[in-house]
Amino acid sequence: MAYQSVNPANGEILRSFDEHTDEQMRSALATADNTYRSVWSRMPIRDRAKIVGRAASLMRERIENLARLASLEMGKRISEGRDEVNLSASILQYYADNAEKFLSPKIIESKTGSARLEYSPLGVLIGIQPWNYPYYQLSRFAAPHLMAGNVLLVKHASGVPQCALAFERLFTDAGSPAGAYTNLFLSNDQVGALIDDPRVRGIALTGSERAGESLASRAGKNLKKSTMELGGSDCFIVLEDCDLKYAVQMAVAGRMSNAGQTCIGSKRFIVVGARAKQFLEAFRDALERLKPGDPLDEATTLAPLSSDAALKLLLNQVGEAVANGAQVFTGGDRLGKTGAYMQPTILTDVTPDNPAYRQEFFGPVALFFTAKDEDEAVAIANDSPYGLGGSVYTSDIEHGKQVASRIETGMVFINYPSMSAPDLPFGGIKRSGYGKELSNLGIEEFVNKKLIWVAPAPASS
Repeated sequence: MAYQSVNPANGEILRSFDEHTDEQMRSALATADNTYRSVWSRMPIRDRAKIVGRAASLMRERIENLARLASLEMGKRISEGRDEVNLSASILQYYADNAEKFLSPKIIESKTGSARLEYSPLGVLIGIQPWNYPYYQLSRFAAPHLMAGNVLLVKHASGVPQCALAFERLFTDAGSPAGAYTNLFLSNDQVGALIDDPRVRGIALTGSERAGESLASRAGKNLKKSTMELGGSDCFIVLEDCDLKYAVQMAVAGRMSNAGQTCIGSKRFIVVGARAKQFLEAFRDALERLKPGDPLDEATTLAPLSSDAALKLLLNQVGEAVANGAQVFTGGDRLGKTGAYMQPTILTDVTPDNPAYRQEFFGPVALFFTAKDEDEAVAIANDSPYGLGGSVYTSDIEHGKQVASRIETGMVFINYPSMSAPDLPFGGIKRSGYGKELSNLGIEEFVNKKLIWVAPAPASS
């Protein structure tokens, strides 16, 4: 029973699911490939849009049930669950509304002859998706690539099987043909076997660096396109001219969203100048005011981590950081005896020789740094193996843009921790991965951009 729903708020086992057998997996692949060739890729894009748009409507209709499932399976606060469902539905609708425009042929101005670029689907894609945003991650993968005419096999995380099935049901109930979107409960070895199959044409992963290394290697061995959205340790740079009260408010939001379990969450807080101590103390006080409780309770402001294993990993990281010289300014321990709750934690004095300096802390742990000036703040921000996102806080927006341009990441946000919207591209560099999701860039990742060129008419004699 590898796929299991466990409520992280109390440890209760909710449901268990068997993995699909190899035979079931091969059958699903055959169905997907046949659906791609005979139905989905031949369907007019406006007809695909009706199905994806209907799935978006169903998602909004089922918002309470979907949000509740996320709370039960991975501990998300119910209000955050509703926000995720709404965002996910908006992504589905965005691509239903815009895919035809994004994929329309583009004229190329060339002196050699008339030329244009056409977009066509690749075929069967595999998506391997994480538990921390059990619908948002799926919608980012499903919406653009279904609208492009690809069909999808999806391995969701083992801890959110009910969310996985609920998302699949959206497309079934919206009228999607069998094989267009298929959820599979698979082992890692089975995923590898799928990647090796010539009918599979692309692989998209959102997950850990370790998983990224393994799957990117397997995809590369098979010469198949892949996208990787991996970890992050985003900087949060507070310049001297910022509104400090607002910056603290955003620091709490940036670190504690989804109980700190987000790749693009603010994790390294870098404060420039003399107000560093004032910021640190205000940040601590705000974190200590958070209220732990049942994530289904609207009054709860501190949710559990996704599992007891996730909690133990984070506690071990904090322990290792302290053993190597870091100081615990607040928190640092388990919270209560029931559920996977952790005290919001701030670590200071994290030096470059400390393993924690280059690690991602996937939970409510913040690393705090001071910088004598802006140049040092940027240097600290860029001294990371990750390059997903980051944010800058200042009252001078134009100057903030200049600082943002110096930060080595795929995304930088000014005066806000992060922003995700259907029309904003999402993706990182360095060990945070490669490829883009969302916007017109996302739909272009798994299509054939085919050149059609016509020779000029021969000169008349």
